[in-house]
Amino acid sequence: MRARLFTFVAVAFTALPVAIAWAQNSATPPQQDRNALAPQKSTAAPKEPAPPPSVTIIGAREAHGVLGRDVRSPADEDMGHIVDVIVDRAGVVRAAVIDFGGFLGVGSRKIVVDWSALHFGHVADKGDSITLELTKEQVIAAPEYKEDTPIVVLGAAGSLQPLQAGP
Repeated sequence: MRARLFTFVAVAFTALPVAIAWAQNSATPPQQDRNALAPQKSTAAPKEPAPPPSVTIIGAREAHGVLGRDVRSPADEDMGHIVDVIVDRAGVVRAAVIDFGGFLGVGSRKIVVDWSALHFGHVADKGDSITLELTKEQVIAAPEYKEDTPIVVLGAAGSLQPLQAGP
């Protein structure tokens, strides 16, 4: 029994310095890591606070979102609903992507129509639709919109202006 106790105490005293060294190394980062964690002194002048942003208030009856809105023809035919808006490099709205045809998303396809071909007369309520100045036959004949391919924009007669390629 004494031999076992002596062996246990000897092993404990031998392992103790190793355990202490391990604890010190894991608790204290090396000198280079301590320098990385220390706050760096900046030589630059303190930053001025940013000016407050401009604020514009738009009345509840003045503007409404268009995504998801139903689109109808002048003859009150269902033309689909707006799923996206396309802007040019200057941020000018150029066209709308309309999800046309199908039933519950099956068999539908996306087409792009010129923004000026849309009329937003009465869109005060979410249920109000937007009128598209095209016939159903013109929309059916339009090429399908696919991302990352050239966009063919269907416009009302004489109203579409081509986008000039910039530098």
